[in-house]
Amino acid sequence: MDVYIKGFLIACQGIPTTVWVSLIAIVIGAAFGLLLALCSQTKSKILQVLAKIYVDVVRGTPMLVQALIMAYGVPWLLQSWGTGFKWANLVIPAIIVCGCNSAAYMSEIIRSGIQAVDKGQMEAARSLGMSHGMAMKLIIIPQAIRVILPAFANEFVTLIKETSVLGYVGVIEILRRGQLWNASSFETFPAYIGVALAYMILTIPLSKIINGYERKMARRESAR
Repeated sequence: MDVYIKGFLIACQGIPTTVWVSLIAIVIGAAFGLLLALCSQTKSKILQVLAKIYVDVVRGTPMLVQALIMAYGVPWLLQSWGTGFKWANLVIPAIIVCGCNSAAYMSEIIRSGIQAVDKGQMEAARSLGMSHGMAMKLIIIPQAIRVILPAFANEFVTLIKETSVLGYVGVIEILRRGQLWNASSFETFPAYIGVALAYMILTIPLSKIINGYERKMARRESAR
């Protein structure tokens, strides 16, 4: 039993990196995702097409491939141009990849939230003299945020689990901690059980909180 506890404790050493990367990435994803969602809602066909291409490319490729391109492919490309570029810390491309990957999914979540708001809200705002941008900022987006909060939180839980691919580009997160201990101790089963438990103590409580919030929202809607 002691070896399983050790495996769990070693895996937990990667929790700060996993949480830190996930938190920054979800903020980037939300901001960039909002921009993409607004581009997809604009009247400009060029912006609509660019947003769609970005979402399709990111959602159509594995995050591991994206991480490898960002961590190793981009420096190789820039070095071939004679720039001598090198990442100071591999956590930086990891955050960028997770944020840009999350943005593609967040854009669809935000877009659906905006579309869920009654169109009459926009018409009423415009009739009061508000510009389209002001109406979006003050009326539509705040209401959309309440609608998408559960989906937003679920995306954060998913992102925590997806950071497991970052070990392949040199980021020492939860899975990488387990892999390194397994390589030195050959305690394969305890190592990966510890990794699984470390992820579970992060994701299960968050999922329970999300489910509770969704039930609360459902009760509010049914009471109206």
